[in-house]
Amino acid sequence: MYIPSVEGTPADRPVGKIVCVGRNYAAHAAELNNPVPEQPVLFIKPADAACALTNEFTVPVSQGAVHHELEIAILIGERLRDADENEVAAGISAIGLGLDLTLRDVQSGLKEKGLPWELAKAFDGACPLSGFVSAERVSDWTNLSFRMERNGVLQQEGNSRDMLNPVLPLIAHMSRHFTLNPGDVVMTGTPAGVGPLQAGDQLSLRLEDWLQVTTQVSAREAAE
Repeated sequence: MYIPSVEGTPADRPVGKIVCVGRNYAAHAAELNNPVPEQPVLFIKPADAACALTNEFTVPVSQGAVHHELEIAILIGERLRDADENEVAAGISAIGLGLDLTLRDVQSGLKEKGLPWELAKAFDGACPLSGFVSAERVSDWTNLSFRMERNGVLQQEGNSRDMLNPVLPLIAHMSRHFTLNPGDVVMTGTPAGVGPLQAGDQLSLRLEDWLQVTTQVSAREAAE
């Protein structure tokens, strides 16, 4: 998948790796009966997990419940390695929205066995991404509101002020463990309200007044 447009500019490179954080909102940890972590819980989705959120995307319904996790997505524009917060702020290219799709039944089984989450989190199409808008629009990374309606009903609503690990220090922490390259995407965690998606669901997503996306869910029975 190529990077969705930034302020209407055509993409010029493919999406790289997708670095994610789990349990970055206390209310979401509580709704899944998970403890609040003492440090960021990081995991990676490969580039093939990325797909376009606009118009329609598919979910693998044959593998049990597929939960939506709405998140602010950050597009990296400059190489970041062991970066401080000022370097992170300068290295962010754009901001958008993404869904961290999770095979919840699969994840539960993996967690019971103490196994990694990749089978539940990193499958093809596991990270639908919106288009992006320039990071120049952001004056305060700690006050970004976003929401999603499912079939006309508010499903998730959050604000970056409620993050346990705010955007800039979170990405700085990630850069101490994984070099972040131009085209990489950072997913910043989901607020409460996650739940299963069904074929035919209509979704409406919003980030501040900058970005609005409508899309539809369809089913795929087997891996494509």
